[in-house]
Amino acid sequence: MEDTPIVTSNGLNQSPASPEAGDAVLEIWGKHPLSGHVAISGAKNSALVVLAGTVLSSQPCRLRNIPNLMDVGRMAQVLEALGVKVTRNGSTLDIDPSDISHTRAPYDLVSRLRASFFVIGPLLARMGVARIPLPGGCAIGARPVELHVRGLQALGADVHIDHGTVHASIPGSRRRLQGAKIYLDYPSVGATETLMMAATLAEGETIIDNAAQEPEVADLANFCRAMGARIRGVGTKTLTIAGVPNLHGTDYAIIPDRIEAGTFLVAGAITQSEISLSPVIPEQLGAVIAKLREAGSQVVVETPNRVRLLPGREIHATDIQTLPYPGFPTDMQAQFMALMTLSNGSSMFTETVFENRLRHVAEFNRMGANIRLNGNCAIVQGVPVLSGAPVVATDLRASAALVLAGLAAQGKTVMAGVQHLDRGYEQLEQKLVKLGAHIERVTGDSLPQGAATPASVAFPRG
Repeated sequence: MEDTPIVTSNGLNQSPASPEAGDAVLEIWGKHPLSGHVAISGAKNSALVVLAGTVLSSQPCRLRNIPNLMDVGRMAQVLEALGVKVTRNGSTLDIDPSDISHTRAPYDLVSRLRASFFVIGPLLARMGVARIPLPGGCAIGARPVELHVRGLQALGADVHIDHGTVHASIPGSRRRLQGAKIYLDYPSVGATETLMMAATLAEGETIIDNAAQEPEVADLANFCRAMGARIRGVGTKTLTIAGVPNLHGTDYAIIPDRIEAGTFLVAGAITQSEISLSPVIPEQLGAVIAKLREAGSQVVVETPNRVRLLPGREIHATDIQTLPYPGFPTDMQAQFMALMTLSNGSSMFTETVFENRLRHVAEFNRMGANIRLNGNCAIVQGVPVLSGAPVVATDLRASAALVLAGLAAQGKTVMAGVQHLDRGYEQLEQKLVKLGAHIERVTGDSLPQGAATPASVAFPRG
């Protein structure tokens, strides 16, 4: 059963506004083998920041391969609040930022989407002033904005925080930010993207050392270069940006979503099913593919943009430590933990990126997993079988991981917190159903009497 998506006037998903949408659950019947091919959508994390980057242009842009997600809809609303025109035609978005009329982003939107904070860089660089509330998003850690603020200050901006809003402006009679050498204490993806965008319109040269190397950062850099930006060192730890007076419009397609691809690869491994995926960029999946092979599966690169998973006879235990790219992505930690719950040994997960990203452990244990927590580490002792149970998704990636666990469990799993899934996966359950999974979305009045809802499953942990 599929709910009707809530759309804005531009056709983009927005956050659930009705009690029915908020009360939706997924019912997942496990032990059904999967087979077939999965079409991978455009990268959520690229789409969000590239949308923010359109503010740098004084001309319209066309973006292709944009997934229809709740978070994308929220970012579109943030842009519209600034005066940007946004329209969708399928997976193509036409963005007209030529007449920006506001430099303050609304709190009610930014508080629900952390990525919307990234408009501070391009808005400041182009308009000379930006007022952006401190961001919200998944409850997976503090994710402070100090690196963003210090970097913008290094570029000559006057930045201060007042009543929960970051106020940034170019002081005095200067009309442009000034190039600078910036060292990031940590290779933050968000700070790298914010400062790179701001530097594209700065006067002079900016060097960002210890920059994030994630593929989504490179995608943003390539988008900016398509608009006329001068950026060197893309994909390395050192970015050099020679500022230009203005940027022009462009037609740009974003990369496929490597986290969605990794999630489906784990779906094949945990259900011991053979599936293929495209389009993908296999080298961006290097760490995930290596760990899947360690766990006993084969991943075959069939063409430059297509891979196939061949499951092993059993799941081997393997340790995971999350790290910035090219290390193992924190956004795949929960999904891989679901796989390890059914391994033939003991594995250790060490989360080094976010301090609060192990909340799914309690939900896995509710399904019969054997996981012990020790600070930012989780020790997973594999069990022969998981059992369906009522569970609650605590964040975006945890929601996908619980779906994966439900696919492999005996009986029915009822997952609340579906709104997290809708933030970052385009039609995940529909794609799984096409592969042979038995999943149904139940909303509002359709919930059977006594069915699990967010309130009824979120009981205290024993």
